[in-house]
Amino acid sequence: MSMPKLLVVLLIFLAFVFPIFVFRASASSRDAATSAISQAEEVVASAYEAVLEAEQAGANVSGLLVRLNEAGDLLARAQVAFRLGDFDETVLSANLCSEIGEEVRSEADELRVKAYGVRVTGSWLTMTGSLVGVVTVFLGSFWGWRVFKRRCIRRVLRMKPEVSADES
Repeated sequence: MSMPKLLVVLLIFLAFVFPIFVFRASASSRDAATSAISQAEEVVASAYEAVLEAEQAGANVSGLLVRLNEAGDLLARAQVAFRLGDFDETVLSANLCSEIGEEVRSEADELRVKAYGVRVTGSWLTMTGSLVGVVTVFLGSFWGWRVFKRRCIRRVLRMKPEVSADES
């Protein structure tokens, strides 16, 4: 075989083999992008739940909501890039989304714990203040009764009975 014929046969062979390798590489990139998006969706959902729990505990979550919106925007970008076939951008956006989601979730958990701590401390202070108030009222009432009783007894003992002429 001559060199041009060998080159033509080789090019035809590569034309049939090349799409197989490209498809496999594309399929693995597609699988990686799909798993990155699903992981990012799970992380954002768990971060949202953590923020909701922190808010219900009484924590200020306004800063976390801003970060959660950023993660949502990155997730939307990843999904758009996936639909456009840009799997590298999909993986990059989804991974950034996952990182922000993890940070938001951990910060929300910390805020929730702090909020519960403040509530418990407030409850203990209220309970202690109530107990001190009840004891003070009880002891004050007991002391007041003793003082009142002594004064009444002293008054009664100081009184002198008088006999009038009409009563005899």
